[in-house]
Amino acid sequence: MMQSIVWDPDKVAFTLFGHDVVWYGVCWVIGLALSYLVVQWLYKDQKLPQEKFEPLFIYCFCGILIGARLGHCLLYEPGYFLSHPIEMFLPIHHTADGGWRCTGYAGLASHGGTAGIIIALWLYVRKYKLNIMRVMDNIAIAVPLTACAIRMGNLMNSEIVGKPTDSALGFVFLQNGEDFARWPAQLFEACFYLLLFPVGLILYRYFKSKVGTGWFFGWLLTSIFGFRFLVEFLKDVQEPWELDMVSFIGLNQGQMLSIPFIVVGLYCWLGGKWSRKLGE
Repeated sequence: MMQSIVWDPDKVAFTLFGHDVVWYGVCWVIGLALSYLVVQWLYKDQKLPQEKFEPLFIYCFCGILIGARLGHCLLYEPGYFLSHPIEMFLPIHHTADGGWRCTGYAGLASHGGTAGIIIALWLYVRKYKLNIMRVMDNIAIAVPLTACAIRMGNLMNSEIVGKPTDSALGFVFLQNGEDFARWPAQLFEACFYLLLFPVGLILYRYFKSKVGTGWFFGWLLTSIFGFRFLVEFLKDVQEPWELDMVSFIGLNQGQMLSIPFIVVGLYCWLGGKWSRKLGE
């Protein structure tokens, strides 16, 4: 068997005022900060009012976090969280002895985050009177940086792992109590999303006139969730009940949830009727 990579990083990046700051949170902050700077540059390049840019970050942050959290709770573990609703919204866990323990948000779904940011952007453009397709196209160019950073955070947490493999590319996730290698599916996704960012900048350079039509938004949805659909074949299921789904239809929950986003992405990318109607 070929030598695999032993993966056992410290989840804590540093300690601040006596509190551990984990790599997952650091990756989120880095990803959001980089996307913030890119969208700020796009607003300036397109001569959009800067006073309308500043609130955008708050809308996006809340939309992603709330959507991703509710997406995980309701799409992957509805039985538990519907009976523990407070844990959907607060980063705490009810312990067996009747107390509460702060856990952080252990469970965020990218499908929910995508839906959440779309809703947040709809609210944003209604208030600040901007075209929704222009805003979503600009966000789409920057989003790959955040998506890459989040998957790197998953890798640091040794979560969302792949299926067992004998490949030299396999990672042995020691923190999960395993002594065999798995596909580093999180790393594959992170690399693909990172590649999408320069591709998006190149497309923006040559097809800037398409900003405001939904073309970039459609390109991003199709690319990200198309790849997500494929890489799921290398992933282990996130919840045990998905095993029955896979044995029955050959697809897991992540793949089933990716299909609608791929369809919407293709529709916008190809210039569907509603995409043209909502565009500039």
